[in-house]
This record gives sequence, C-alpha cells and structure tokens, in this order.
Amino acid sequence: MNKFASNLGTEKISKLLIKQAVPATIGILVMSLNMIVDTIFVGQWIGVLAIAAITVVLPIAFLISSIGMGIGIGGSSIISRALGANKFEKAFLTFGNQICLTVILAILFVTLGNVFGVPILNLFGAKGAILPIASDYFGVIIYGVPFLAFAMMGNPVIRAEGKPKFAMYAMMVPAVLNILLDVLFIKIFNWGMWGAGLATSLSFASCGLYILFFFFSSKSELKIIAKNFKLDFNIVREIVELGGVSVVRQGAISILMIVLNYSLFTYGGEISIAVFGIINRVMMFALSPVLGVSQGFLPVAGYNIGAEKNDRVKETIKKSIYFGSIIGTIIFIGIVLFKEQIIWIFTNDATLLNKTPNAMLIVFLVTPIVTMQLIGSAYFQAAGKAFPALFLTLLKQGIFLIPLAYFLPMYYGVNGVWWSFPIADTLSTLITIWVLKREVDKNLQ
Repeated sequence: MNKFASNLGTEKISKLLIKQAVPATIGILVMSLNMIVDTIFVGQWIGVLAIAAITVVLPIAFLISSIGMGIGIGGSSIISRALGANKFEKAFLTFGNQICLTVILAILFVTLGNVFGVPILNLFGAKGAILPIASDYFGVIIYGVPFLAFAMMGNPVIRAEGKPKFAMYAMMVPAVLNILLDVLFIKIFNWGMWGAGLATSLSFASCGLYILFFFFSSKSELKIIAKNFKLDFNIVREIVELGGVSVVRQGAISILMIVLNYSLFTYGGEISIAVFGIINRVMMFALSPVLGVSQGFLPVAGYNIGAEKNDRVKETIKKSIYFGSIIGTIIFIGIVLFKEQIIWIFTNDATLLNKTPNAMLIVFLVTPIVTMQLIGSAYFQAAGKAFPALFLTLLKQGIFLIPLAYFLPMYYGVNGVWWSFPIADTLSTLITIWVLKREVDKNLQ
C-alpha cells in the first residue's frame, strides 16, 4: 500500500487521472455496450414492447444494487482518505464492514422484490401489454441482483487500492458473457424475455464472483478477514452518510423513471417508452467517458484530501472538469452528426425511426457541461462531506428533472419530457459551479 500512497500523493495529476479514468471509462463503456446490445437483441428478435419492458425493469434492479454501489463509494472514500493518512487498520476494517452491509441489505431487498414484484412493476410503469413481458424478465433478473450489488460495492474499492485495470476487467467480464448468452438463449433456444433475463442474471453473477476472486487473490492488498465483518458504528455511520448519496441518487433516478414512464405512457403510449428506452441506452454508452473521468477523480482527490495536499486537490478538480468538458463536446457533436444512424442500430420500426432522433438531440443538448455536475458531487464525496454531496447529487434528477418531467408534458405533450433534460442539466450545473467555487475559496486555499 505504501507504493500506492506514494503514487497518488506525488505523481503528476494528469497522468494519475488518465491511469484511473481510462480503465474506468473502458469498463463503463463495455457495461453500457452490454445494455445496448441487450436492447438491440430484444428489439430485433422479440419486439418493440420488449425494449419498453427492459426500460421499466432495469431501473428496479439498479435501485436494489445501488445499495452495494453506495456502500462501495462511501467506503472507498474512507479507504482513500485513510491510506492518505497512513491509517491502514481503518482501511481494512472499513472494507470488512462494507462486505457485511452489502450482503445483508442486498438479500433483504431482493426478498422484498420477489414478494411484491407485480406492484413494483406497475409502479415503475409496466402497464398494458408491457406488464407480462416485464414480469418474465424481472422474475429471473432479480436473482442476479445480489451479485451485482457485491460487484458495485467492490469496484470502487479496487480503484481505491490503486488497481483500476482490475476494476475495468470486472466490468468487462459480465458484458462479454451477457452478449454470448443473449445469442444462445434468445436467438438459438428461443427463450424470449425469460432467456434475456437469464443471460443478464448470469452475467451479474460472473461479475460478483470475479470481484470476490480478486479479493481472495494475491493482487488485492485489502483482504477479506472475518473479524472485520463485525460492524463498527462510526464506520457504518460514515459509509451510510457518504454512500447514501449514491443510493439517494439512484432512488431519485428510480422515482424519475416512474414519473417519466407515467408521462410518456400518458402522452405518447407504449411507443414513447420505447423511444426513451433507446435514448437511455445511448446515453449510458455515450456518457461513459464522462463518468469515467468522475470515477477516476474520486481516489485521486480522496487520497490528496487525506494527505492535506490542497494544491493537488484543486488541480485534480480543474483538470477533471477540463478533460470531461472536452469529451462531452465531442459526444454532442457525434450525436448531432449521426443521430439517425444510431437509431438504425436498435430497430427498423418506422415509428421509432421517425420519433427518436429529434428527441435524442434535445436530451443531449447540453452534454458539454455535465462534467461540472459530476465532479462537484464527487468532490464532496471524496472529502467526506455528505450533505453538500447529497444536495448536488439530487439537483438534476430530484429537484429539477422530476417536477419538469411531470409538469411540462401537461403543456407541451411528449416534447415536454425531452426538454426537461437540458433545462434540468443547465440549472443544476449553474448551482454546482457556485457551490464548488465557494468550497474551493473557503477550504482549499
């Protein structure tokens, strides 16, 4: 661990960000590609309603697994700062507490998901002809969610150890497996949505098992030690405070999906939900490099905050925003130039080909500035400041996008849903800039 500590505290910031962000970006890209291929396969081999069913179900699975992600991000913030301050025992204890919390909570929520499956699907927008298809998918995928939760807990911890390549491999393994199993189960065995769900569930399991293998291997310096499973109140409280930001973010996204699916179904029917299903997959893939920059930012900033190297923290903030904004601009230009061609990848349905391109262009309108939102929230998580991190996290999805997506369609129909995205992005970015500048001026001088 000393070498890891030395690198994060002394190596050139731009080089560190590249070393952390590139593997994170590749991992997220491959995982996003996995979701895109899933959508392409079900859209081409099962039908348009299958795209709508996946759009409804996946936010539920990710809401449950976000518990693991929250525990992972909250714990990795503690681990990074502990390593920066040479408190290695605290890092080990935090890791053990993370595992214990993830296992307990993931099993609890999966049980609830099984018992209340149909009401949950209805709540998230599985109405009309979408419900039976969504039920087939949800009934299988729910069993892979505990593995996904463990994987999402372990991934940021691996990055906090300074092993970003292994974190990348952990995200690539399930993506490749899911694509192969989709072909086998949907195309060859003709198992429909149940087969698509089984492929996804098994891919989640492969990801969780890979990360478990990593922590038992000689590559990991954070070992799984039974005595560290005993929950420590102070560490659990800090994990919950910081990780709760990610859980609340995913919770806000889930509530947003309920509102979006309601508005889309009310003002545009099943076809509008399918349109958003395609846009959402493109968004996941296209924004992967920007998300990779924010993921790479966390361990670098967290370590240097723990080591009280304020100049390096400020430089990390500036360079992360700079790199992310350039990437966001390139992404937007690509959407403008190739929006029709992108839609053709997913479907040959004439209605979707007509309705999706302009809607997607509106949703991506202010992509060049979204990095500022992500880095602002990530900074406060890295610094262990839960409240401002939570506030900035909720700005887009919770405070702005949910009400906009509900009220704008009352006046502008389905177009109101699409315009709610750039409006929410612009407002939340402006506030994030103000809050982050205040923090830097006050505490990083």
